[in-house]
Amino acid sequence: MPILLRCHKGMGPAVTGTALVAADNFSARYDLDRSKGIFSRPDHKLAGQSYVDRILVLDTAKGGVATAWMLYEMKARGIVPRGLIFNRVNPILAQGAAFGATALVDRFAGDVTRLFRTGDTLRVDPNAGVVEILNRDS
Repeated sequence: MPILLRCHKGMGPAVTGTALVAADNFSARYDLDRSKGIFSRPDHKLAGQSYVDRILVLDTAKGGVATAWMLYEMKARGIVPRGLIFNRVNPILAQGAAFGATALVDRFAGDVTRLFRTGDTLRVDPNAGVVEILNRDS
């Protein structure tokens, strides 16, 4: 039976995919190898893992305006996360998600890095402000 979690209404299309979760922050500029589609900052908790077509679940966004155009560029090349879930997001990342047509939600009743697990199948509906856990590996 799906688990339904409510959040702040977000932006972007409704998407379904597999979660990649870490209690870490996110910068498209400093954390990613955008040509290989992997987390490349050595001390990031997801270092070496692919973010392509995954729903990233992270604590918060960091960095500056470069993230906005980087998400757009990643989307244009097809090397982009399917969706983004954060505890809190900043206006720069929201702008990037809008430019890159990437699903984005934040502000849940609990810590997203504990509510979701890597491998969960999620359905993110930003317009409704909900995320469903459709399948969870035990």
